[in-house]
Amino acid sequence: MNVDVGAQLRKGVVESCVLGLLDQQPMYGWQLSETLIRHNLIASIGTLYPMLSRLRSQGLVTTYEEASDAGPTRKYYRLTPDGTDHLRNFRLQWQPFARTVGEIVGKDETHD
Repeated sequence: MNVDVGAQLRKGVVESCVLGLLDQQPMYGWQLSETLIRHNLIASIGTLYPMLSRLRSQGLVTTYEEASDAGPTRKYYRLTPDGTDHLRNFRLQWQPFARTVGEIVGKDETHD
């Protein structure tokens, strides 16, 4: 059985990556999807909107609309105070977790 480990890893962290992007600046959906696709965190924009909906229902992001010179009004997403707290908690746990996994999994000696 060949499991796509990368897909499993991405699924576990992509929501936190969205929060991290929104911590840098509010973004509209297309902006978010372009960034996430470029970093191979999502395959298409179609996976982004259900995730944003979940983050909204959890109270981690909120939306506002802003007119665009390039077309229709855009819906921007930004962190809520709960989203900021959630991201802070993720950041506190991520480095120790990644370090522990790295120590346990170790280096692949067959590919040196």
